[in-house]
Amino acid sequence: MEIFSSMEEYDYEQLIFCQDKNSGLKAVIAIHDTTLGPALGGTRMWTYNSEAEAVEDALRLAKGMTYKNAAAGLNLGGGKTVIIGDPKTDKNPEMFRAFGRYIEGLNGRYITAEDVGTTEQDMDLIHMETDFVTGISRFSGTSGNPSPVTAYGVYKGIKAAANEAYGDESLEGRTIAVQGVGSVAYALCEYLHKEGATLIVTDINKEAASRAVEAFGASAVEPEAIYDVDCDIYAPCALGGVINDDTIPRLKAKVIAGSANNQLKKPEHGDIIHEKGIVFAPDYVINSGGVINVADELNGYNQDRAMKKVETIYDSLSKVFEISRRDNIPTYAAADRMAEERIKSLRNSRNQFLLNEHHVLSRR
Repeated sequence: MEIFSSMEEYDYEQLIFCQDKNSGLKAVIAIHDTTLGPALGGTRMWTYNSEAEAVEDALRLAKGMTYKNAAAGLNLGGGKTVIIGDPKTDKNPEMFRAFGRYIEGLNGRYITAEDVGTTEQDMDLIHMETDFVTGISRFSGTSGNPSPVTAYGVYKGIKAAANEAYGDESLEGRTIAVQGVGSVAYALCEYLHKEGATLIVTDINKEAASRAVEAFGASAVEPEAIYDVDCDIYAPCALGGVINDDTIPRLKAKVIAGSANNQLKKPEHGDIIHEKGIVFAPDYVINSGGVINVADELNGYNQDRAMKKVETIYDSLSKVFEISRRDNIPTYAAADRMAEERIKSLRNSRNQFLLNEHHVLSRR
């Protein structure tokens, strides 16, 4: 791949390759944009088919974190790390300690956290070498598992989307189809159940679905049947790419709002559901509770303060819906515009400040 051409396309700032022969570490750190502050983004470990595929994933994910952090109102930029390897067989403590030393060498320009294929325990090992890591095991000043907080943010986001679609944020009596019942979605189901929603769930792990049936009185359907159920709200909380040519004609919900990443198979699918009048809560806005939570660790973690910030996901989505109506654009594009406007505003202010400083100095 043409690395500099790929970086130039979306104006990436930095790409760092990290290697440690003794531990087997092969990592790529991508820093997209630090206009709002140091880059924050997790460390993913995956069995990539090629080094080029790993680099492309790091770049894509880093850009996504820029938008996610900006839309969440955080004073943080976007970055991401990918470690090449099988998280089930290739991990060792020396690998993460070596990686921690690379992060320390960036002197706060990049802050990491757990992601797909990594755990709190891996972050603890990184923390032995650097303080520029969040999501470590819970003790004074840290937040622990972010899943319950992510779920709370998604719950608030669903209420905002319901208000947009139905003119009422209450979920009592609403039928909500939850696709995937992992740790985030299970906690989400608890919030929805407490408010009086009727739940229809599915999961490729039948035990996970059965657990929700038992705890919340949900109905369970086969994974492929979730797209066809009669419901008010469809909450994708598992795989990405579930809003596509095959599924869109089958969906009966007026709202799509869930915790899964990259829900749109392609951007044009966001255009289609916009034309159909379906209210779509862009995933990187509604599922930002986790990053808001770990970001609070940078100030010395306070759970009440973090939860109050997570509640603003409701306001962020309301603004996205407002931009969508104002500019007559799909909500995914409105979310991008909201994030870009925030970054552009600060960049312009900073440039104006530097210009003023230059004028002052030139008069002396």
